[in-house]
Amino acid sequence: MRRSTAVFHPTFAGEGVVRSDDILRDPRYGKNEPHYGMPKDHLPVRSYLAVPVVSRSGEVLGGLFFGHEAPGVFTDEHETLLTGIAGQAAIAIDNARLFQAAQYELAERRRAEEALRDLNHTLEARVAERTAERDRVWKNSRDLLVVIGADGIFRAVNPAWTEILGHAPDEVVGRSFLDFIWPEDAARSQGALDDAVASRDLTNFEDRYTHRDGTPRWISWHTSADGNLVYAYGRDITAEKQQEEALRQTEEALRQAQKMEAVGQLTGGIAHDFNNLLTGIVGSLDLMQMRITQGRTDALERYAKAAMSSAQRAAALTHRLLAFARRQPLQPKTVEVNKLVVSMEDLLRRTLGEAIQMEFVTAGGLWLTRCDPHQLESAILNLAINARDAMPDGGRLIIETCNTHLDRAYAVLHPGVRPGQYVCVAVTDTGTGMPPDVIEHAFEPFFTTKPLGKGTGLGLSMIYGFAQQPEGHARIYSEVGHGTTIKIYLPRFNGAVEEEIEAGGLIDAHRAAGETVLVVEDEPVVRDLIVEVLKDLGYRALEATDGPSGLKILQSRQRIDLLVTDVGLPGMNGRQLADQGRDHRPDLKVLFITGYAENAAVASGFLDHGMEMITKPFAVEALAARIRDMIEQ
Repeated sequence: MRRSTAVFHPTFAGEGVVRSDDILRDPRYGKNEPHYGMPKDHLPVRSYLAVPVVSRSGEVLGGLFFGHEAPGVFTDEHETLLTGIAGQAAIAIDNARLFQAAQYELAERRRAEEALRDLNHTLEARVAERTAERDRVWKNSRDLLVVIGADGIFRAVNPAWTEILGHAPDEVVGRSFLDFIWPEDAARSQGALDDAVASRDLTNFEDRYTHRDGTPRWISWHTSADGNLVYAYGRDITAEKQQEEALRQTEEALRQAQKMEAVGQLTGGIAHDFNNLLTGIVGSLDLMQMRITQGRTDALERYAKAAMSSAQRAAALTHRLLAFARRQPLQPKTVEVNKLVVSMEDLLRRTLGEAIQMEFVTAGGLWLTRCDPHQLESAILNLAINARDAMPDGGRLIIETCNTHLDRAYAVLHPGVRPGQYVCVAVTDTGTGMPPDVIEHAFEPFFTTKPLGKGTGLGLSMIYGFAQQPEGHARIYSEVGHGTTIKIYLPRFNGAVEEEIEAGGLIDAHRAAGETVLVVEDEPVVRDLIVEVLKDLGYRALEATDGPSGLKILQSRQRIDLLVTDVGLPGMNGRQLADQGRDHRPDLKVLFITGYAENAAVASGFLDHGMEMITKPFAVEALAARIRDMIEQ
């Protein structure tokens, strides 16, 4: 009996009862080779009734088939009766199978017991038992089990790969783990494999593997090496990671809400500071104007110095806020850290007072680094002031420099850190120290443990931002009652020390030789100041109040040796003006002026060749020196 024919298939597929009053007229009849109907000498059949025999598990065990030579013989009663008989037959077969299986199991158990008794004291039995156990664990484990070579090629994987990652074992074995790793984790995972091969066993190493559906799955690995093979098991922690991310987002939302509340509180303090500084500036200028009107010039220098001092303090506060936002323009240079630290000694001693004993420990042969030296000075000064505040009754402050190497293992533990060589600046105090919960948040903006009005919480966050800008790192080591050490790691620079060129004062600046400078600045006071400096230096100055008018001059046939432009111009910004100007003057030199421009940071690639930048507020001498240097280049 061919089960695949159109007549018999529904029964053997378990689709239900098949009943036909005249099978010869049934459209399913006579469709199959070789007889296209009933074989020769087959008893005549017109009425047809077939009932499947289905076990409790849904398996089709067979069928009951009935035929009659007359049409229309079988009725609903026949169908009901035969369905019941088929059910009883299925039960009987199931029971027979169970009995047979039980008998077989008993027989197998007896045979196994006899074999175990025979082999109980032999090594082969123990090896076989352990092998069987291993195989059971290998097949039934819900964790990923892996044997991988030092070359990264999978030697064996267990069936859990199919359940967790959707890949059958035979699709994985013989291929590199890099074929399955999430691309962003490839380098880190390769480093972890190298460590594992070197017999540095990994515990809870987490990375992401790609599921067959293209989504990432987080796996936590434990490894053990044996020669050039690494044995590992990995647990799927994707659900835990998703929960952690949801919690992190909730905490971040709360932290942002708290930060915005702190910004509101900080605004009053900043406004108060600026009002004080503006009072010093405006008051000094008013007094100067009064004295000039009166014809008295004896105290003008004192008032001018007072106004300049207030302006410089205002600029420092602005740069500190921009450092917090990580939007201040940078002027990175090659820095000899030892030289910079030693040069700050007098300033630090005056700032900290006699109650603080200072000690400098500078390493011989210290490498060079490349960063903004003024930001590094500011970071060291901030750390020293924090240390002083942590030692109200006096103590010791140690500033130390050294060369160090941060390896791959350190980088794995500290995301965002690149392995390599660094110059380290460490500031250590013998103060009150910090508990772990304070250390955890110390680098966060606005976080402070100082009383209200004693600190904004920008200091350490500024230091952290400064360290990250040259792809460096900062760490806090502290213990309550024993003091604190904060280390700044700056990447080693393999170039040469840049030659320092001292800029002379405005009076001593090089005189012009017919050069022309175009000044584009929408702020009249700043524009007039720049033009006045240019005239004092002997340059010919052209003025424009916005980008379009400046572009018209650049497109003219006039001689222009340097473009000095504000970045934040209305209508057309300074960079757009410079780019369009260079379409007509490819060698045009450009000096950008900016007070706040995120895109002006050197790290963002804002400046092209022949472009430099100066930050508001600037000293007249600094502007003059920069203009002179650019024109003479």
